[in-house]
Amino acid sequence: MTDVAQRPCTAFEGDRQIAAGPLGQVALAVKARQDAQAGPLLVFDDVTGRVLDLDLRGDEAAIRSRLPALASLFGALGETDDPPTPAGPRGRGRPKLGVVAREVTLLPRHWAWLAAQPGGASVALRKLVDQARRESAGDDLRRQSAEAAYRVMAALAGDRPAFEEASRALFARDAGRLDEAMRDWPRDLARYVASLAFRGEG
Repeated sequence: MTDVAQRPCTAFEGDRQIAAGPLGQVALAVKARQDAQAGPLLVFDDVTGRVLDLDLRGDEAAIRSRLPALASLFGALGETDDPPTPAGPRGRGRPKLGVVAREVTLLPRHWAWLAAQPGGASVALRKLVDQARRESAGDDLRRQSAEAAYRVMAALAGDRPAFEEASRALFARDAGRLDEAMRDWPRDLARYVASLAFRGEG
């Protein structure tokens, strides 16, 4: 299973970045700022740009013990291939290997083609999906990166000058225009948005 405490994230106090790194460390840094009666605190998931709702009650052990509860959120977003943890001892038969049964609606010609494939419909569908994932990996990463950056912008800069222009530049993937639009924004905010927007592009 994915270690949720290692999930990369970033915390802001207002428009100033106060921590970045694994969720376990960032949660404790945010707890310290909260105890010091800091200003508004937000923790962002670096993968999706979503705000994480952390339960920071209690001591370090208590905080860390509650982090795994966020795994269901990350799994719901389709960001893990981890199989579900079995609820009890496994009975006879083949292991499930994380396979999930869901309804698929296709036309008769599609079912006929799938049925004729080696291994049957399920095997053929899995191969088709894996192939599509490989072929679209670059486009998917660019889209997800832009969406993550936009979520952060909306949360921290929705009322700032040039927000609309920055949004257009972001989805046009125009780094120069985006930098120009964010020129008067706080440095930490602009740097974080840019790092999410063009993740993995150098």
